[in-house]
Amino acid sequence: MTPTFPFREVVLGALIPAFIFSTGIGALLPILAPYSVERGATLATAGVVAAMLPVGQILADLPAGQLAAKIGDRRAMLAAGSVAALGFLSAALAPSVITLAIAVLLVGACNAVFHLARHSYLTAVTPVGNRATVLSTLGGVHRIGQFVGPFLGAGVIHFSAMGAVFYLAAATALAATVTVWLARTPRPEQPQGAVSSATQEITKPRFWKVLGDHRAMLATLGSVGMLVGAIRGARQQVIPLWGEYIGLDPTTISLLFGLAGGIDMLLFYPAGRVMDRWGRLWVGVPAMTMLGISMALFPLTSTGAGLAGVAMLLGFANGWGSGIMMTISSDVSPAEARPQFLGAWRLLTDIGLGAGPLILAAGAAAGSLAAGVWAAAAVGPLAAAGMQRWLPRYSHHANRTTRRRAGVAD
Repeated sequence: MTPTFPFREVVLGALIPAFIFSTGIGALLPILAPYSVERGATLATAGVVAAMLPVGQILADLPAGQLAAKIGDRRAMLAAGSVAALGFLSAALAPSVITLAIAVLLVGACNAVFHLARHSYLTAVTPVGNRATVLSTLGGVHRIGQFVGPFLGAGVIHFSAMGAVFYLAAATALAATVTVWLARTPRPEQPQGAVSSATQEITKPRFWKVLGDHRAMLATLGSVGMLVGAIRGARQQVIPLWGEYIGLDPTTISLLFGLAGGIDMLLFYPAGRVMDRWGRLWVGVPAMTMLGISMALFPLTSTGAGLAGVAMLLGFANGWGSGIMMTISSDVSPAEARPQFLGAWRLLTDIGLGAGPLILAAGAAAGSLAAGVWAAAAVGPLAAAGMQRWLPRYSHHANRTTRRRAGVAD
């Protein structure tokens, strides 16, 4: 019986590197804006520098898929980790705010390549019966890394200076790269009658053909991914924004944010097991519905205790959806053009992640943060309805009924 988490292929080849790399990114996130101000940037400029990380990721999503298709998933991870280390070092040594922003943009691009390549790699090496468990665990270790990172960064700052966090991040990028290299998984054997690798390279679909062949799926199910990204992006900002709105101090807000994150991290494994056993809809639809409900409750709170209860529900909802979009995109991705397809898919979800906080900001700018929160909350049920509508059309693993129809039931 094949283990769910083969050590060399899955744990050493992807999960440990994902944790290490995410720890470095997590350490970087809280200090980007303050470090920019320390280097002479205004608050507005510091916000732009911090935004270079997600901007770099969005810009690199499509090229990341092409790169992984051309050189392979593991080589793409090795390249991304090595260049990310250079980006972190460049940020630490940046002589101006402009060069700092360019270095952060480079790190964001490397983050996109590393994320996509390990996602594509795990899809290829994991049996479909364990896919959701493995990918939800990947999402879980990513969350744990980003949770641990700020604490490591705080320790570095306490004993050194803020700029030293970039050296910590560079060390984690190099450590993740070395771990991927140590895995050195053998190339999977070609099935009987398979064409040669040279012929495969010649006949590999071009990127724009991949988009054209799957445009209907990307326009429908891909739009669901964008909605999921949007409510998750809003989720990251709603606790600090509403906490500030009701007058909580920064320490309390940070504790509530950590409380939600802690609950979030507890659920990735059971969520993956449910997806593998019962189908993806059993996790995706409840998670998006609960995210919408919990978001809608924020404007009804006015105390720290009330906000804590809603934050815990928010963490539970997001944790229950751990790995759902990675699993769905793996299920529907074409084997012959998986990296290119996943690059297009990640672009849609990353655009959603960027748009989510803008919904909250639009409400606040219009004079009602509560209206912005409720508008973002409405995205959750929309995502759940879209998933219920479109996933059974494109995936055999939507639920047990679709599996039986396809002849792949347990």
